[in-house]
Amino acid sequence: MSEEDPLKVIREKIDKVDLQIMSFVSKRAKLAKDVAAIKKRLGDKNFYRPERESQVLRKIMELNDGTINNEDMAGLFRQIMSICLSLEQPVKVAYLGPEGTFTQEAALKHFGSHATTVPKQAIDEVFREVLSGACQYGVVPVENSTEGVITHTLDSFIDSSIKICGEIELRIHHHFMIGDNTKVQNITRVYSHAQSLAQCRKWLNSNFPNIERVAVASNGDAAKRVEGEWNSAVIAGDMCSDLYKLQKLWEKIEDRPDNSTRFLVIGMEDIPSSGDDLSSIVVSVKNKPGALHDLLEPFQRHSIDLTRLESRPSRNSKWSYVFFMDFVGHIEQQSVKNVIAEIQQQAADIKILGSYPRAVM
Repeated sequence: MSEEDPLKVIREKIDKVDLQIMSFVSKRAKLAKDVAAIKKRLGDKNFYRPERESQVLRKIMELNDGTINNEDMAGLFRQIMSICLSLEQPVKVAYLGPEGTFTQEAALKHFGSHATTVPKQAIDEVFREVLSGACQYGVVPVENSTEGVITHTLDSFIDSSIKICGEIELRIHHHFMIGDNTKVQNITRVYSHAQSLAQCRKWLNSNFPNIERVAVASNGDAAKRVEGEWNSAVIAGDMCSDLYKLQKLWEKIEDRPDNSTRFLVIGMEDIPSSGDDLSSIVVSVKNKPGALHDLLEPFQRHSIDLTRLESRPSRNSKWSYVFFMDFVGHIEQQSVKNVIAEIQQQAADIKILGSYPRAVM
């Protein structure tokens, strides 16, 4: 028996498996079309179901045998679902642009590559795009594990009817990159978003302590500036590198190896429970002693896990505040209903921003 025979046998098996994979993906796509036809007949316009996708991906990760790691396996099925959803109704998603930003990367991670992504220049523009119906959903950053909350996103919720429909967690890797015209020995400035510069502060202090650090609107904008200059560099991620053909001089220069950013998916509808959900509210408290204690105490008594608490200045009066709160559970759970009812009795105002599936990948 020749040495090639064992490989030939394996390759023939791979070919057969490939045909089976193609057949089953096609069957899934046909079923997606059947779902679309039924929904159209019933007048149901909600083709994208965040809670359903979350349940499917969690199940895939539970059943995965480990040959492929959970995130890669879930990512594969995310792409399959993205293709199938595009056969039902293409999803249009606004995001904080321009092209190449981490927000676009987060949008594609959540919705898959078959979603149509629309860059907007500011967070409030993303909100307006969804409110107008021009896009079904939007993706905006809300907090970074190193630099904290993005206040503009929180403030945009205060006077808006927008709902939170999902969350995305994205591992952030920053690279020090140059354009075709850059002369490495003559670099005198680096462009990046203020958050990115802050997340690489120690690395810059050690490696380029004397160059000018220029904060711009986005890492995509930074990449565009570098294209036409010979003495500048950019700190950005992989999407910018690919999109603007930048050369990486140093990779993964973020100061903290666990640097991550959390993004919110915004839309107009309420999301049913997926079985593993978060809820978000914004509360305006009465100006009295112990107001914050009274706000937090019901969560402890009803065993509701409060995962985030942020304060922002109120627009109604000086030196008063509103509180943004995230907690585990869905707004339809009885224990959560009990907490909300008790808060309503004490608070000046309460607004439910939404209940939504926790990030899966």
